[in-house]
Amino acid sequence: MKRELPVYNIEGTDFIVDVANLQFQEKANPENVIPVFDMRDVGDGYVFDYSPKEKNIPALFSDDTDVRTVKIPELVQLDPVGMAEKYGYTVHNVQGKTDFELMVDQQAFGRRLMGQLPTVDISGHTFFVDIRMDMLRPKDDFLSNGIVFRQIDHYYNDEQKAYIIPYNPKTHEFKELDYDNITAIPSDLIVVSFPHESVLDPVGFNGKGGWDETNGLKETNIKSHFEAKVVDWKETGIEETIQENIRKQHKQQQQSKQIDESRKTGKRQRRGPKL
Repeated sequence: MKRELPVYNIEGTDFIVDVANLQFQEKANPENVIPVFDMRDVGDGYVFDYSPKEKNIPALFSDDTDVRTVKIPELVQLDPVGMAEKYGYTVHNVQGKTDFELMVDQQAFGRRLMGQLPTVDISGHTFFVDIRMDMLRPKDDFLSNGIVFRQIDHYYNDEQKAYIIPYNPKTHEFKELDYDNITAIPSDLIVVSFPHESVLDPVGFNGKGGWDETNGLKETNIKSHFEAKVVDWKETGIEETIQENIRKQHKQQQQSKQIDESRKTGKRQRRGPKL
């Protein structure tokens, strides 16, 4: 039997506490939802501006003059059963815990606070996520330049929320491609994908940005190790670029050949008749 979800009243309107999707859903209008991560996390609950007219966080150019600041309790208080199910605890075990303790891997968080850098396995080689040096730093390879984040920022894919880069598995380095002239898939490179540095090391990313070390951890969580995904070249669209470059080069060769033939013809015409 499906469990009836708890209801929380916000300024006169009943909202279903939807822990599974981390949102509050208006009971009378299920399409109206307020995501938890659109609220401000204040440690012992969540605060947000609320428009009784819109029954939601007010729109950017809202005309509601009765906007109120609302604070709601932590989710573990509103729905301990749902939080236990979502994060793999018993209801008894969630008693006395905070949302942060349930939503964030406490062991990984503790290791990071002790100075242990997260790692990423890329095609069998381990890299340290070194936010201070702005790079993925290869383990036991001091000759490699590694993968510098500022050099790959244009390879970040917003839809997939990941970097998708050409990578040399022998030198353990990112390799920029000459997209204007490439005419074949590089035999010495592969394509790999891995998350943004704010996901790879949210604590280090927060520190670099001057934010609290726990900022956003409930949303991203924290891991000590990641596995990069190897991507098929066909999925990158490089084949279309290669074919276009081949056509372009063929056209240039044809034009060059025509120019050479025109020059030769012009020379023969200028020689004049033999006497």
